[in-house]
Amino acid sequence: MELINDFLNLTAPFFTFFGLCFFLPPFYFFKLVQSIFSTIFSENLHGKVVLITGASSGIGEHLAYEYASRGACLALTARRKNRLEEVAEIAREIGSPNVFTVHADVSKPDDCRRLVDDTITHFGRLDHLVNNAGITQISMFEDVEDITRNKAVLDTNFWGSVYTTRAALPYLRQSNGKIVAMSSSAAWLTAPRMSFYNASKAALLSFFETMRIELGGDVHITIVTPGYIESELTQGKYLSGEGELIVNQDVRDVQIGPFPVASASGCAKAIVNGVCRKQRYVTEPSWFKVTYLWKVLCPELIEWGCRLLYMTGSSMSEENALNKRIMDIPGVRSALYPESIRRPPEIKSE
Repeated sequence: MELINDFLNLTAPFFTFFGLCFFLPPFYFFKLVQSIFSTIFSENLHGKVVLITGASSGIGEHLAYEYASRGACLALTARRKNRLEEVAEIAREIGSPNVFTVHADVSKPDDCRRLVDDTITHFGRLDHLVNNAGITQISMFEDVEDITRNKAVLDTNFWGSVYTTRAALPYLRQSNGKIVAMSSSAAWLTAPRMSFYNASKAALLSFFETMRIELGGDVHITIVTPGYIESELTQGKYLSGEGELIVNQDVRDVQIGPFPVASASGCAKAIVNGVCRKQRYVTEPSWFKVTYLWKVLCPELIEWGCRLLYMTGSSMSEENALNKRIMDIPGVRSALYPESIRRPPEIKSE
């Protein structure tokens, strides 16, 4: 057995390199042709039933508007009931023929089953499941006194998508439907102070890649890995290390730094286009894909860059971070951040 592994250690890199040289050109030509056909024959969403979690703000809210503009019937769910009803009313005005809301918390398995059951009871079918609900936590790992208080991040970001997907799968199989998994570029671009959030998004990526293999062609899965998009998260709203929901735009400046923040509406449009064209992955803004290449090819450089930008100084504090000093330069924040995230969000009861 060891001889076989020693042989493969020597030969596998060589054959892989030359194999890719011959395989990649025809493979990418095939993908180009496939992309052209999927664009021409993109799915018509009129009358399709779409369930969106976390639809009360950010990307989820704008996904509701984008689906509504294409004539889809919507089942919207979130914890903030009043805000959810506001989104539903706008979706009706935009063009959705039927909008149904469910007040639910996806971190609770019973709520996930209920929101799927209520959707089926109301519409009789389910075509798209959009697992969008998510929260973030920002704190150095060593500063977290009680780790169990950060279970909410994994419970919402990962388990919320798992629970809802499991409840919806029988109906998605019947309709040959689609699943949208809202992972993040944080799955590979792991910024410090966000260990639990990064882990939850990496878990989502791996889970739904596995589901893609298990489900085959019965249910198509699009995994979304957005970069920095306008939302409550980029406004500076997050869970502290103690598990308390707070707003701190100084910390936001450290965690985002001089990266331009894209619009939620543009991101939503790219996601829905990608889903309708059966794309396997959607990254928005699309230039963020290059960060994955840097991570794979030069992981040490990414680690060094993250320490330089996020943790400059011996104290490793947010105040000394290079990102924060860059954002404090007059005019930088207004050039890179849209107006919507320069205003701190209110903290309201969920």
